[in-house]
Amino acid sequence: MRLLLIIFLLPFILLSQNQSYTVSSISEDFSKNANAVVRLDQMDVTISSKKSLSVSYRRIVTILNEAGDKHVRGYVGYNDGVKVREVSARIYDAGGELIKKLKRNDFTDISAVDGGSLYTDSRALLLNYFPIEYPYTVDFEYKISSNNTGTIPYWYFLSDFLVSVEKSRYSLTYSTPDLRPKIKEKNLEGFDVKKVESGNTIKYSLDNVKLVRDEALRPSLANIMPHILVAPTNFYYEGFEGRILDWEDAGQWMNSRILKGCDVLNESAINHVRGLVSGIEDDLEKAKVIFDFVQENTRYISVQVGIGGIRPIVADEVDRVKYGDCKGLSNYTKSLLAAVGVESYYVHVEAGMDKVDFEEDFASLAQGNHVILALPYNGEYYWLDSTSQTIPFGYIADFTDDRNVLVMKPEGGELMKTIAYQEEENLQRTTGQYSIDASGNLKAKVSIKTNGIQYGNHYFLEDSNEKDIKEYYQQYWNNINNLNLVSYDFKNNEEDIEFVEEISISAEKYASHTDNKLLFVANALNNQQYVPPRYRSRHFPFEVQRGFLDEDKYSIELPEDYEIESAPSGINLDSKYGSYQLDFSVENPHKIWVSRKMLLKKGDYPKEEYKEFRSFMRSVAKHDKSKIVVHKKTDHD
Repeated sequence: MRLLLIIFLLPFILLSQNQSYTVSSISEDFSKNANAVVRLDQMDVTISSKKSLSVSYRRIVTILNEAGDKHVRGYVGYNDGVKVREVSARIYDAGGELIKKLKRNDFTDISAVDGGSLYTDSRALLLNYFPIEYPYTVDFEYKISSNNTGTIPYWYFLSDFLVSVEKSRYSLTYSTPDLRPKIKEKNLEGFDVKKVESGNTIKYSLDNVKLVRDEALRPSLANIMPHILVAPTNFYYEGFEGRILDWEDAGQWMNSRILKGCDVLNESAINHVRGLVSGIEDDLEKAKVIFDFVQENTRYISVQVGIGGIRPIVADEVDRVKYGDCKGLSNYTKSLLAAVGVESYYVHVEAGMDKVDFEEDFASLAQGNHVILALPYNGEYYWLDSTSQTIPFGYIADFTDDRNVLVMKPEGGELMKTIAYQEEENLQRTTGQYSIDASGNLKAKVSIKTNGIQYGNHYFLEDSNEKDIKEYYQQYWNNINNLNLVSYDFKNNEEDIEFVEEISISAEKYASHTDNKLLFVANALNNQQYVPPRYRSRHFPFEVQRGFLDEDKYSIELPEDYEIESAPSGINLDSKYGSYQLDFSVENPHKIWVSRKMLLKKGDYPKEEYKEFRSFMRSVAKHDKSKIVVHKKTDHD
C-alpha cells in the first residue's frame, strides 16, 4: 500500500522539485545586474476551427528589485470576443515559500479605456500586488478563448533589457491543414532557438539567455529582439470569414468586410459639412476645413488597434458622442471627406518614436497599433492624424513618419511609405543677442524658429500654461544657471509648419567673476551637451533615425569698461555623420558675433563605427563649451 502511494505521488513530488521558486536556485550569471529573471515564459495556442481559438499562458518571474516590478506582466485583456476562462497567480518569497494565492475575484477588473462608453467592452484583469520586500516570485497563469481567429499572438523570446530568461516556450496547434498559419522568424541569429514540428503542432523553445543591456541609439526592439510573427490565412474575425495571402488581400478584406457600413452619417451632419465647404472647389482646401472641424468638435480616447478590435465605430455614432479612438476618428474624418467629394484612404500604421515598418512579405492584421488617413492630391499624399486637436493639417511629426504602412485603397491594400522629413527640413534657427554686465549677469532676447520634426518639439508650447512653459525653458537652457523667464510670445504658422518663439531671459552670475575678469561659455543659446555613452563592447548597431539642421547667429554685448582677453578660435568639423561649424567675430571691443551650424545626418551604422560617431558628438559638445575671457580695463591698458 505504501509503495502504491509513493508511485501515485511521485509525479507531483518531481513536479514540485523541478519547479523551484527559490532565488538561490538562479545562476549568479543570470541574476547579476538583472532586474528580473524569467523562470518560465510559456504560451500554447490552439486553433480548433475558423471560429475557435484558445490560448493558455504561464509566466513565472522572479523580481529582484523595484525596477523589475513591471516585468510581472500580470494582466489579461478581454472583450465581447475574448473570454477569460481562467486566471490565477501565486506569490512566493525569496525562499520559495507561498506568500499569497490569488483567484479571479482577487484581480482588479478595469476598463482598458478611460472616458468613453462606446468602448465599455474593452477591459482587463489586473494583478495588483505591492511587494513588502525583494526578491519575490510571481507564478501567473490565464486561459482565454475567442471565436475570432484573425489575429494570433506573436511571441518574443526576449522582450526587454536587464531580464534573464531561463525557459521560453511557444507552441501552436491547428486542427486541419487549411488552418495552418504563416510564421515569420525574426532576429533568431545568435540565439539557440529550437523548432520542432510534429503533425499539426509547431513548438519553439529557447533556454538560458542572459540579460541584454540597453544601448543608446540602438534599433527598435522589433528589429533586434528574437521573436516570431504568426498570421492566419483562413480565419473568422468580427463576424466575417476571410482569406489573406498578401497585403492586397488584406486591404480588400478590410474594405469589403470591416469598413463596409461604417461610413454612415446622418443627413444633418452631411448638410453641415457641405455648408462648411460651400464655394470651395479645391479638394485640398476642402480637406483642411473638414480636418479643422473634426479637431474642434471631437476628442480622442486611446484604444489601440487590437485592444478594441480593428472595426471602427460607425461615423454617425462618433458624430453623436463627439469622441472616438484612432479608428473611430479616422473613419469619421474619412466619411466627412467623402460627404464633400474628397477621397481618402484608411491606413494602419505602427506608431511611436521608433520607426517600425510593416513586413513587406508578411501580411497580418496584427501589425499596426494606430490608424491615420492618406489623402491623394496632385500625385502626392497628405497624411492626416485625426487624434490630435492641435496638430497641423498634413503634419505627422515623429509619431508615424518614414515607415511602411498599410493603405486600404479601393482596389486593395498597398504598403506605402509615410512622409520622411529630411535633415534640412528639420530646421531650427536661433537668432538674437545677449549681454553680460560687470557682475556677470546675463540678459538675452532670443528668437527660435523651428520646422519639420523640430517644429513638433516646440509647437505644444502655444497651449501650455505659464508654469509648464517656465519649466520647459529652464530645462531647454539647463546650461544657464539661475535662469529667469522674463517674457515670451509664440506664433504658430500651421500652413508652413513653422513655430516662432520670441523670448526674453535673464540669469544672475552666468559669468564667473574673479580678479577683474569675467569667464563664460560663449554659446549660451543653443548648447549641445549630449554625448552618447561609452561602451567597452557595443552589442547592437546604431542608428540616427532622424537628422536635423541647426543654424544659430547672435551677438554678445560686453560691459563698457571690459575688453576681450581671449576668445576661442573657430572650428569646422566634417564627418559622415554630419558637420559642425562654430565661428567668432569681433565687431568692436564690446561686441562679439557667434555663428554656429550643426547638421546631423540620418543613417544606419554598424556597431564598429559607434566610437567614431561618439567622437564626433563629443567634439561638438566640447566646442559648444568654448569660453571667452574678458578683463576690466586699467589705466595701463
